[in-house]
Formats: sequence, structure tokens, C-alpha cells
Amino acid sequence: MIQPSPSNAAVARGEAVGTESTTRYRALSIAAAVIAMALSAQVAIPVSLGPVPMTLQPMVVLLIGGILGPRLGAGALALYLVAGLSGLPVFAAGGAGFGRLLGPTGGYLLAFPFAAAVTGTLVVDRGGVLRSWFAAFAGMVVIHLGGVAHLALLGGNPELALQWGSLPFVTADFGKIGIASLIISWARRRRPTGR
Repeated sequence: MIQPSPSNAAVARGEAVGTESTTRYRALSIAAAVIAMALSAQVAIPVSLGPVPMTLQPMVVLLIGGILGPRLGAGALALYLVAGLSGLPVFAAGGAGFGRLLGPTGGYLLAFPFAAAVTGTLVVDRGGVLRSWFAAFAGMVVIHLGGVAHLALLGGNPELALQWGSLPFVTADFGKIGIASLIISWARRRRPTGR
């Protein structure tokens, strides 16, 4: 019977510890992302032009996708949706339940995982602010498209859906894109390798 040499055993232990550490990092990252989304949803400012409030959620979606990457980012936002659908008050202004997906904000909620995946895919490790801005912009477009499409389906009027679901948010969302791109660029440069 061949006994593993001490160096091989150390390597095997190192791999096991590294895998466990990576799994723990990913689980904590996803949990932190869900908590950040839930907190950002509580900052809901009513908009006089329509039924959709202004929240910090779109910026947090971009950050989650840009920092965690496409798979972890989309997974974290899918878990956020599951938390809200299961009754936890994580949606805008403490909302929860399946009815939120059928209401005016449902399209935005459903677009969040896709927006995170797009943002995470387009961000390049150690990429600059301009690359991060482009990725965040593309993610925001996905959010707006999902929200406006859903509003158009609900109301039957695409023009009104655009007026309610996108135009009131454009200026603030460009600010969110700018802030998110700076944070994403900074975080990606400092991100540990192999995560």
C-alpha cells in the first residue's frame, strides 16, 4: 500500500481548504447581495407620473452583477426573488408575495437576474471605469426593457408604459450607472484571484 507523501497530503488538504473557503466566500457573497437588495428596496420614493417607485435597487443590481460576476450575480438575484415570493418583505416598501410579479413592478423584478448576468458578463476583470460604465449601462437597459414591457402588457399601451416605466427614471439612473461603474471598477481591481 502506497502512503501519500507529506507534500501530497498537504496539497490535498490545501485543495480541500481552498474549495471550502471558496464555497463559504460565495455563500456569504450571495447572502450579502440578497440583504443589500432587500435594504435598497426599502428606499422607495413615489413618482407622480406612474405606479413605479424610484428605488436604489437598479444600482444594487448592477453592483451585484458587476462585482460577483454573471453566475453568482444572477443566482443571488434569483434567490432574492424567491425570498420575496415566499413572503419575506424584501420587495419595494416592504412588499412580498407573488402578486408583486403581477403588479406594475413585476417586470423590473423579473429583469433583475438578467441585468446582473449582462453586467457581470460585460465587465472584464481589472477593466477600467469606461468598461464598467458600458456594462452597467447595458444592465440598466435590461432593467428598463423588462419593466416597460411588463407595464405595456398590463396596460396595453406601450407609449404610456414608456412614460411611466422609463422616462421618469432616466436622469437618476444615469447617476446610478456612474456610481455603480466607479464602485465596480474599484472592486474588480481589488478582487482576490480565483473567486
